[in-house]
Formats: sequence, C-alpha cells, structure tokens
Amino acid sequence: MGQDKASLPFRGKRLIEHIAAAVAEAAGSVTLIGPPDRYRDLGFRVVPDRRPGLGPLAGIHTALCESPAAWNLIVACDLPAISGDFLKRLKAAAEASASDFLIPAGPSGHLEPLCAAYHSACLDTIGAALDRHVRKVTDGLAGLRMMTWNIPESSWFQNVNTPEEWTSYQNG
Repeated sequence: MGQDKASLPFRGKRLIEHIAAAVAEAAGSVTLIGPPDRYRDLGFRVVPDRRPGLGPLAGIHTALCESPAAWNLIVACDLPAISGDFLKRLKAAAEASASDFLIPAGPSGHLEPLCAAYHSACLDTIGAALDRHVRKVTDGLAGLRMMTWNIPESSWFQNVNTPEEWTSYQNG
C-alpha cells in the first residue's frame, strides 16, 4: 500500500478508530497490537507485538497473552466494512460453540482468520507453532477445535491492500 493502512482517513477519523469502535461496541474493550508510539493518541490500550516481524499469528498470540477474557475478537486494521453488530454476532456464535476458535467463511468458503474469535485456550498452541516457525494463521491453529461460521455476504471482509482497492472501496 505504501502507507500505514490503519491511519487511512475514513469517515472523518482514521480507519483504525472505526475498527476499534466496532470492537469496543461488541466486546466492551479494545487492545491494539502494534507500535505504541504510532497509536498512543487514540485513547486505547496499545501493546507492542511480543514477536515483532512474525506476522499476524504473532499478533494474535500477543493479543491472547494480554487479554483476561476467555473469548477474544481479533480484527485486522484494514476492514472498513466491519461493524459492531457483525462483531457482536460473531462473538455470540463463538461463545455458543464448543470450539477453540470461530472463523467466518464468506460465500466462496474463503476463511477470514483476521476477523475471528479466539478462545484463550488457543494461546499455548499458537505459541508452540510460532516456536516452530509457523507463520500461516490457520497452520498455527492445527490441532485445535475450529468452527466455521458461514457468512452469505462477503463485503464484511473487503480489505484494502492497495491504493486501488482503497479508492474502489471509497467510491463504492
């Protein structure tokens, strides 16, 4: 993208503020995983990644290490369509499940592990996977009980990885 996606202007704020507000609405609290100096002015708790440079699986691990909650919503910073209502439904489905993590799947069956609910029971398995140099999120969850939550509408997961995707989303 060439710039920090979390800081993109979105509806009069930064994209990260929109996403954090949706998470706060659904979960009651927010912890951002990333450089504290970049996000300290937002008013949310910010924790540096415990294993920087190792990708999203390491970010999930840090979030689970830092959270006292049993169930945790993990949401990437580049999902502008995400809403508090959607995340409430995701969290409720996870809490009602007998799984260790619940990952939404769009109409094509594509899994969305960076907009998912993870139980604290995932912590040790993810940590061990990182120790084995596993970086792919779904591979790092091997051996845990997964539930897929089928979503008929994939627009929730439209992320922005390029300037063209961002422009397309804004012109929508």
